Amino acid sequence: MKTILSSQTVDIPTNGTCDSIYLSVYIYIYICVCVCVPLCSVDVNLKGRTVIVKGPRGTLRREFSHINLELCLLGRKHKKLRVDKWWGNRKELATVRTICSHVQNMIKGVTLGFRYKMRSVYAHFPINVVMQENGSLVEIRNFLGEKYIRRVRMRPGVACTVSSAQKDELVLEGNDIELVSNSAALIQQATTVKNKDIRKFLDGIYVSEKGTVVEADQ
Repeated sequence: MKTILSSQTVDIPTNGTCDSIYLSVYIYIYICVCVCVPLCSVDVNLKGRTVIVKGPRGTLRREFSHINLELCLLGRKHKKLRVDKWWGNRKELATVRTICSHVQNMIKGVTLGFRYKMRSVYAHFPINVVMQENGSLVEIRNFLGEKYIRRVRMRPGVACTVSSAQKDELVLEGNDIELVSNSAALIQQATTVKNKDIRKFLDGIYVSEKGTVVEADQ
């Protein structure tokens, strides 16, 4: 059976109270969900299906033109973003929640930022990591005793540093969760063990912790 309308709503935070989470589902007819987001001053603008989020840490922009949806801002201060989908099948309705999750991550990124921590794991040959170009280029040396220097370029807006509090730890910070996580994945893939049993040879650089740059208020 076709669903007539599927709607998702994201509240844009203000310096005050935070709306509660409401969930109401009407089977086969209408779906509406209000999502609670972090407290901070955030501005959201729409240009067609392009969402622009501005916050204390910067600006993020994302296009959803490849999905047949309706986006609109509600309220006088435009503090609520609604996503509508008409006459969608099961998979198309799932994109409504997906887009709202993307917007939530954008809001979290411009307010709190994202931080990934990675640890070097080695049994015999110490892995040496050197930062170049202000943390935008990572050089990995002496992996499994090899002379080859592995160079990993960070995604735009992502900075990588060597932790001073923990030995053999890297810290990646940025506003876009996809760029930060992708940069961490590039580092991990660069230290993949080849032609050996990975159950025995565990050397590499792995993600050890995921969090935010600014601590969220409880």
